Amino acid sequence: MQANPIPGQTVASDFTTALYGFLDKLSPLTVGRLYASPANCLAIFRLLPSTARHIVLNMLWYERKLSIEEVAVWVRERKSDGGVIGEQRHLNAALSSLARLYILTERKKQGSEPMLAMHDEFRINFRRALTGGGTHGSFGRPSDEPHDPKIDVAFLDSYAESQWETILHFMVGSAITQRPSDGVLSLLSRSGLMTGTNRALKITSEGFQFLLQDVNTQLWDLLLQYLDLAVQQEQDVVEVLGFLFMLGSLELGRAYSTEPFSTTQLGVLSDLCDYGLLYRPSPRSTSFYPTRLSTTLTSSAAPLVSASHADEEKGFLIIETNYKVYAYTSNPLQIAVLNLFVSLKSRFPNFVTGQITRDSVRTGLQNGITANQIIAYLTSRAHPQMRKQKGLLPTTVVDQIRLWEREGERVKTSEGYLYDDFSSTSDYELVANYARELGVLLWELPKIRKMFVTMDGHLQIREFIKRRMAAAAAGA
Repeated sequence: MQANPIPGQTVASDFTTALYGFLDKLSPLTVGRLYASPANCLAIFRLLPSTARHIVLNMLWYERKLSIEEVAVWVRERKSDGGVIGEQRHLNAALSSLARLYILTERKKQGSEPMLAMHDEFRINFRRALTGGGTHGSFGRPSDEPHDPKIDVAFLDSYAESQWETILHFMVGSAITQRPSDGVLSLLSRSGLMTGTNRALKITSEGFQFLLQDVNTQLWDLLLQYLDLAVQQEQDVVEVLGFLFMLGSLELGRAYSTEPFSTTQLGVLSDLCDYGLLYRPSPRSTSFYPTRLSTTLTSSAAPLVSASHADEEKGFLIIETNYKVYAYTSNPLQIAVLNLFVSLKSRFPNFVTGQITRDSVRTGLQNGITANQIIAYLTSRAHPQMRKQKGLLPTTVVDQIRLWEREGERVKTSEGYLYDDFSSTSDYELVANYARELGVLLWELPKIRKMFVTMDGHLQIREFIKRRMAAAAAGA
């Protein structure tokens, strides 16, 4: 459905970071309830960084607590690159991600070194997820209803693509025969991807950035807003989140029964059909089918891509130094996205021409799209022929787009956290270097020991400072 992010560039809002942020808000008791399901444990394990997964698999079968030094040996064997500093960075990042999810806790006794213990509920149910057994039914219950042979994988892929692209077409202002449901429109507005009333919604800068992301990240952006809404409506967040995690473990093309679901989960099922994650033959049917959008929610599998537009994943745009744009595509969605900042001139069955002009770029800027987002889109969709040349995009085009933006914009704002009041220069430099390694440092003024980090980086910096303070107190 969407092209991959720019080669070699990390997606700005990786969904695991946002999901960790949501899970951080949950109390230990709530997280413990979440770990009562083997499917939830497996889904969360899949979302962990690779080093953290390595630690979990090694600790899973130990019945005793382990010291940090013992765990460090596993990291050293797996991450031999980068020397001692690199190994320590991998270990700190892995332990931080596991501690935030209460999978590992550090337990200390006076006069002895700190030990790491695994969450008992997580250990028990993750073992069940790997070895099978039990009557929990957390991986879905197959339906006993007669199977309709028309509902096969190809049908489910077509249905999911239609439902999901209806939402994307609406965001870019395409002429569509069917509008998304009111629930979807409300969530698009709530998430800041579109602004205005339901009858006059238009895309925002965040909405255009949303279009640049891969499908899994797009889905989780909306699902996390859905979870926040569920919390505000005082629904059981464990049931809602557990339902989403369960979907990632279901088998594509197989029918599952709705009988084990609670009233809350039946409501979630109905809502997710609007996004193309699930297919239900009728509103009263007691069976449903997961689509590829839901079965890849917690995995690294490739997102759903229409066979008719598969070639576009390699790139389809050619941009010349005279600002002319040639798009080898027949995808209405990609053409609609181009129309947001390109003046389209002519259209053929599988080919569109246009030109980047001052007015067309200003129109995009007025809709909340930034110059960097336009350049990122053109780069990520560049034709393979353009990738053979030294400079991917013509320098004159890139510079001119930025100049047109600067005509009406002089200040760039970023949300984040300010750190100050460091007790010493060495403490400041230690934290600043860690922030630089993570790539979350936005601004610093070493003379007065102040720094500004991104919203996503704040949690990691905070945990790093806590660990340093705890280590200093233990050594005192």
